[in-house]
Amino acid sequence: MSNIISINVVRFIGLLLLQVLIIKQIKLGLISGGIIQIDVYPLFILLLPFKITREFLLLLGFLIGILVDYFYNSAGLHASATVFLAFARPYILNILEPSAGYDNNKGLTPARIKWAWFVQYTAFCLFLHALWFHLVDAFNFALLGTILVKTLSSGTFSLIFIVIIVAIFNPKD
Repeated sequence: MSNIISINVVRFIGLLLLQVLIIKQIKLGLISGGIIQIDVYPLFILLLPFKITREFLLLLGFLIGILVDYFYNSAGLHASATVFLAFARPYILNILEPSAGYDNNKGLTPARIKWAWFVQYTAFCLFLHALWFHLVDAFNFALLGTILVKTLSSGTFSLIFIVIIVAIFNPKD
């Protein structure tokens, strides 16, 4: 159990540093505000063990989100989107449950489950995270077209970066 905790502490710190020191410097998009925002920090929430309590999951989502907000100076947008992702995660896992079920104490990594399932799960979660983020950011349904473009582009690029990160580091738990 302490091994799982130490793995997730290192993952938390590593993804946070990757997001705020490297990914933040990548500027993509056609306008000054950018259309594409790459988020790799939600991977922390996605890889947590299946049987984590909902309260602790929400707390961890808030913690990583608010720390990203601090470095992005974004007034709670990341915290809001990550808490939403943490809230939705158990429902998404129930919808996408593989036929063999989940190993309750292990992380949801491609080493434990199949790559195809992992990519589907990650894509679904990332697009929900991006949609929430851009909806709260715009706070105006009149901009729904722009919100959807930003959601699709940000979600796609975030998914590409996360799949590359997971393929390189190949986490077991």
